[in-house]
Amino acid sequence: MPNWIKAYVKYVDAVNRLVGRCVLYLVFVMMGILLYSAISRYCFDSPVIWGVEMAQFTMVIYYIMGGGFALLTNSHVRMDVFYGRWKWRKQAGMDVATSAFLIIYLGLLFYGCVSSTMYSIEFNQHNNSAWAPALAPVKILMGIGIFLTLLQAFSEFFKALARSRGLLLGEEVPERLIVESGYIAPEEEPRLVGVVSDPAGIAPKTLAPAHAVVGTR
Repeated sequence: MPNWIKAYVKYVDAVNRLVGRCVLYLVFVMMGILLYSAISRYCFDSPVIWGVEMAQFTMVIYYIMGGGFALLTNSHVRMDVFYGRWKWRKQAGMDVATSAFLIIYLGLLFYGCVSSTMYSIEFNQHNNSAWAPALAPVKILMGIGIFLTLLQAFSEFFKALARSRGLLLGEEVPERLIVESGYIAPEEEPRLVGVVSDPAGIAPKTLAPAHAVVGTR
């Protein structure tokens, strides 16, 4: 694969891994907000009007900003009827096709988010509630999260394209290796990037990622 693709995959994966490992702690922030809201209401008879909405906004940021990390670690939930029975190269070909559709979807989603965000900024849009918070900040963060997921979708497209050609690219992410089902012996799990399959006939599994060798997810 060209060097610019290798560099793109390397840096996009690194950014989404860093963002994902940071935003995962937002679930505890959300829990703290709900706990504070409940204690202030039932223990001190002093309810807060912002508790539920702030928890909702925190949850939105949590899963939107973590979308790229979930894509990176291959931890999105999906139904597998035929995919797990295919050879790893056929799986890679299907991943190329589905990644292309994902890129189109995320591109449209990002366009809609940008349009909605511009509307919120232009008209100073607020939520229709007692607290009435401004919606622009959370929409901006949603746009950043969608954009990072879109970048990761391109990265996954390049990885799948590489696998379909007998290459390994960006498969050494520790969290991804943990998420992938099955076990592979260390000697059969080369941590290489951009390895070209031997035309002399080396078994494909010596160059395939862990999930491809096992054949299941």
